[in-house]
Amino acid sequence: MSAGNTPLRFDIDARSRTCAARMGRITTKHGSFDTPAFMPVGTQGTVKGLLPWDVAKTGAQIILGNTYHLMLRPGSPLIARRGGLHSFIGWPGPILTDSGGYQAFSLSNTNSIDEDGVTFKSIIDGSMVRLTPERAIEVQNELGADIIMAFDDCPPSVDPSTVNASHGEVRTARGAEKITDHNDRLEESLKRTTRWLERCARAHARPEDQSLFGIVQGGTDLERRTRSAREITAIDLSGYAIGGVAVGEGPDEIRRVVNHTAPLLPVDKPRYLMGVGYERDLLTAVRAGVDMFDCVLPTRNGRNANAFTRTGQIRLRNAKFAEDDAPIDPACGCPVCRPTEHGWATVGGQPFSRAYLRHLFHAREMLGAILVSLHNVWHFEALLLDIRRAIRDDGWSALEVAWPVLTGGDSSQLGAVPDAQV
Repeated sequence: MSAGNTPLRFDIDARSRTCAARMGRITTKHGSFDTPAFMPVGTQGTVKGLLPWDVAKTGAQIILGNTYHLMLRPGSPLIARRGGLHSFIGWPGPILTDSGGYQAFSLSNTNSIDEDGVTFKSIIDGSMVRLTPERAIEVQNELGADIIMAFDDCPPSVDPSTVNASHGEVRTARGAEKITDHNDRLEESLKRTTRWLERCARAHARPEDQSLFGIVQGGTDLERRTRSAREITAIDLSGYAIGGVAVGEGPDEIRRVVNHTAPLLPVDKPRYLMGVGYERDLLTAVRAGVDMFDCVLPTRNGRNANAFTRTGQIRLRNAKFAEDDAPIDPACGCPVCRPTEHGWATVGGQPFSRAYLRHLFHAREMLGAILVSLHNVWHFEALLLDIRRAIRDDGWSALEVAWPVLTGGDSSQLGAVPDAQV
């Protein structure tokens, strides 16, 4: 099924008999990807630390790029002159680009927002950069991604005055006044996101090549989420996203918002939960009927010696791993945990051990970050592969047995952040 004349096709092949989960496939002009899908984040045209063919070997079929960062460097016109983002970065499969709306949230201390758009201070040279709905779409049209996101107004999901938050202050065009009432901020964001989506849809110059997704806002207020979903889905698009999640709230609130919002989105269109997250968050959202996910966690944590396993995260800098010859995760089939199965004949068929990886991080050797990032991306892709099988077979109990982290205890799972942070 497709949305009007858009180039995206979404086929649902199986539905769970016990929940709203569905398994399917999204087809674009650059190929297809299976859903539910986990999309590694390649903010600046690269999944940090990994070669493109290694990303593909993890099972990833679609990756992300970011409008804001690529607009600043190297610039979308330069990329367009080289055939678009697929050609420029050497990735032949589907690509999704975020609009830059999240950066308006994450860089709120250096930008000003008004009805027309957001003015940023460039992270490259300090110059002022203007991003409007029209400009965000223009840049994404030049980048040429298969799926492009509307420019939205992403507020903090919780009242910044009640938490020790680093984000959440939104400056007006005058650059000094701050919106201090959180309810007013949420209401403004909801209405503005709808108005900006209308402008994005009018500005979209390549509907025959690129599929535009709208984004639902509303914070943790379920009534606002309902209104936002109604307004956003009133505009006929290829798919719809749940935005403004995992931007300050805990996992229980994420679960409550997703369980409420996902069923409000069209059943025959892809549903995308932006910036989430940890394994249990993903499973919760899949069971609510969500089809697409992205998060920087695999590579960001990988660069910081934090490895994901089926029983929870391990922190490889810890002294207890100094003489640990085990792989990161004995149940993992990645090239780090089982190199001989991927054509690298180590001595005695041994894995890259926890002891060796710990040494690499303490020696500040880049190979440590590369190997753990590769393992982490593989981990999430393997989880989604098993989730798709569970949907097909209604094998939820077997999934939980194979992945204890889904029911037990990694206490670090407090949500995640969308896209790459500066």
